[in-house]
Amino acid sequence: GGQRRRVALARLLSGDWDVLALDEPTNHLDVEAIAWLAQHLKTRWSRTSGALLVVTHDRWFLDRIATHVLAFEGDSQVRWFEGNFSEYEDYKRKVLGEDPDQPHRIKYKKLA
Repeated sequence: GGQRRRVALARLLSGDWDVLALDEPTNHLDVEAIAWLAQHLKTRWSRTSGALLVVTHDRWFLDRIATHVLAFEGDSQVRWFEGNFSEYEDYKRKVLGEDPDQPHRIKYKKLA
């Protein structure tokens, strides 16, 4: 599984895409490969080179490459934030008064 995923990732990275979506790209990569991937993505998909959409739980990686955060929160809200993930968590603490490390109950709305 890991080798196939690396080959697929290499194939994607060699393309000339305007938009690239990656789902958990750091899975099956070692620390050196993750650092290389972060630097490559940061260089290749700069603010003027296209769009990069990344879904990941790897906060170190996310902080290295993210320039914006689109957060789907437990209160059924979607928040757009300019900055990396650590800056977004600081914003939540300071401005919204929320502790990002504490779980929140999801609120449901009845549809009918």
